Amino acid sequence: MKNKKKRKTPLAFYSMLFLPTLLLIVYSYVPMGGIIIAFQNYKPLMGFFKSEFVGLENFRQVFQSSQFGRAMVNTVIIAFWKIVWGLIVPVVFALMLNELRSTLGKRVAQTVVYLPHFVSWVLMAGIITNLFSLKGTVNMILGFFGVEPIFFLGDNDWFRFTLIITDIWKNFGWGTIVYMAALTGIDMNLYEAVAIDGGGRWQQTLHVTLPGIASTVILMMTLSLGNVLNAGFDQVFNLMNDVTMKSGDILDTLVYRLGMEQMNYSRSTAVGLFKSVVGAVMIVLSHKLADKAAGYSIF
Repeated sequence: MKNKKKRKTPLAFYSMLFLPTLLLIVYSYVPMGGIIIAFQNYKPLMGFFKSEFVGLENFRQVFQSSQFGRAMVNTVIIAFWKIVWGLIVPVVFALMLNELRSTLGKRVAQTVVYLPHFVSWVLMAGIITNLFSLKGTVNMILGFFGVEPIFFLGDNDWFRFTLIITDIWKNFGWGTIVYMAALTGIDMNLYEAVAIDGGGRWQQTLHVTLPGIASTVILMMTLSLGNVLNAGFDQVFNLMNDVTMKSGDILDTLVYRLGMEQMNYSRSTAVGLFKSVVGAVMIVLSHKLADKAAGYSIF
């Protein structure tokens, strides 16, 4: 009887995976057949099988367009700084929270910084518009210091900066919780050992805390490098206007215009496929670098 139970148990677990696996196949793998559109002069009425095959022509036309060059530059700049500050700010804030002695204070601070993570970019766009408008809260504060009003959402010199700052504000709370969880796994005896040797809080942070969360930082960095061409469509789409398109137009908004506004599905798919391939390559490379540089492997 015991042997029979042991044989049935794995089958029960595998059956639980059936529905999630089916959903993954239907919604993630089956639609990948649409990639063929990037290599066709796709006509919706003709479908996949009757549309003319043009090879890499769509990629050639897209890469030669001035819109793609502008979107590519903006995407890399915005995504790069989002990744950099998206790693630094949560780590620094987690270290600051770790120094608080009050448990209640930690919980309140975590809740406050984590709340924006649950707010959609549609609502955040309205909040940001009010905060960063010419007569908004930010310009009122700057005015107290004698700074002239800055048109954050209408000036190409400031628009990228605004995108990066507001993205960090919205999302750094999630990263903070990840690093706080990593901090709880550090052995407290290590802090006591450093204290016995005469080390202060700075030495404890330098020699115990940072090495203790190093693997988590490497993991988050490795995962984030896959977003090197993902500058945040929801945010940019809700905040960008015709004036700031020069500094805010990214690959995702280019895909939207080509596909939804110009109805050029072939070129839109070509840009999306290029973005996905680069992201996949960056994930593989970052994994290899993390393994060689720090001996840390995700898989």
